[in-house]
Amino acid sequence: MKLATLKSANRDGALVVVNRALTHCQAVPAIARSLQEALDNWDIVEGKLRAVYDALNQGLVQNAQVFDPALCHSPLPRAYQWADGSAYVNHVELVRRARGAELPPEFWSDPLMYQGGSDSFVGPRDPIAVRTEDWGVDLEAEVAVITGDVRMGATLAQAADSIRLIMLVNDVSLRNLIPAELAKGFGFFQSKPASAFSPVAITPDELGDDWRDGKVHRPLTVHINDSLFGNPDAGQDMTFNFPQLIAHVAKTRELEAGSVIGSGTVSNKQGDLHGSSITNGGVGYCCLAEVRMYETIATGKPQTSFLKFGDSVRIEMFGRDGESLFGAIAQRVQEYPA
Repeated sequence: MKLATLKSANRDGALVVVNRALTHCQAVPAIARSLQEALDNWDIVEGKLRAVYDALNQGLVQNAQVFDPALCHSPLPRAYQWADGSAYVNHVELVRRARGAELPPEFWSDPLMYQGGSDSFVGPRDPIAVRTEDWGVDLEAEVAVITGDVRMGATLAQAADSIRLIMLVNDVSLRNLIPAELAKGFGFFQSKPASAFSPVAITPDELGDDWRDGKVHRPLTVHINDSLFGNPDAGQDMTFNFPQLIAHVAKTRELEAGSVIGSGTVSNKQGDLHGSSITNGGVGYCCLAEVRMYETIATGKPQTSFLKFGDSVRIEMFGRDGESLFGAIAQRVQEYPA
């Protein structure tokens, strides 16, 4: 099943069911007015939503409207919880290696996690609005899940059962603000502006065999200014799967339905530094910081600049049939208006 949220006068938008081909959708106010309302009552409404989804796929909904991702908000325009992990330890290892630091052994057994701002996500076609390029604007292409209610101390099995939907995310980072924030020893805040999620959130069964072991086993495709920048496999080198990330968050707290848990930047380990980029035969990257790390390790300093005003970013994942699974996050960097 595929669900989306159309922008409306209501801050939480209007829930629509989207067909598998992402061509048509149907509003379902009689079932749930918003995705959060659907998640709050998932056991009651899931079957009803699936009935609409099946009818859409069979072409039986006569008043279905054309699905336009440009009209979408993020599936959850705001959420009770947005916790982002760093499940790809290769990414963390590169960051530390670039500054000559060793990777602590516990990083392989205890996930990194930060709590992001969830009061105002932006839409998948909305701009990346920042006040200045000097902050070091970077994309971070990731996978995320939306949970139902999760009890404190949830087991891995309970965490897995709580996963309702999967989506993509661009977790924008302001890299030049990060060092000073981390030096305070209290984590990210100003360096993490609003994130954007894919137009569509999907139930795990939509992935078939590519959803296994709590991971999405499909390449995540990233373009910058229409040039292919990365195509790493999201299931490869994921040290902590989604049930592990959810259980980590729930160790000391309950999670409410509609909590969003991110994977962190998708990153595949690539042994040959010169073969890591797409142009050199590698799978590329899901953030600019990673290629800058490789450049620092190889040459002593980064060569690639961060995003500038006018630059575009596109993040998408395709199924085995070549069709887009979630629709594309397609954003352009622009100056926040004075």
